Amino acid sequence: MKFLIQTLWIAYFYAIGLGTSMLIGGVIPGSILGMVFLFTALALGWVKEHQVEGVAGWLIKYMILFFLPAAVGVMVVWEAISSNFWAIVLSAAISTVLVIITVGLLQQKLGKKK
Repeated sequence: MKFLIQTLWIAYFYAIGLGTSMLIGGVIPGSILGMVFLFTALALGWVKEHQVEGVAGWLIKYMILFFLPAAVGVMVVWEAISSNFWAIVLSAAISTVLVIITVGLLQQKLGKKK
């Protein structure tokens, strides 16, 4: 019964995320919004950790299974990926550097305020 209730909590926030995503036109995926809402509820104490930890732990333990379909999808379009390999690598490298710089600058700015 405990496992079912924990699953319902996670499904509840997933559904709220999907609904919100539909309301805003699908700009942000519902699963991402659901995680943000669940995180916010946990951070504010609206949902206690023990209310989701069993199912969350199980999902994390078997997370690799959720990536298998994506990996198979990559193999299906491997020709398109291989023909654009260097463009993909370059864009990934540039975006990674930009994220690191942005986070670093933001951290320095927030650190000065404290």
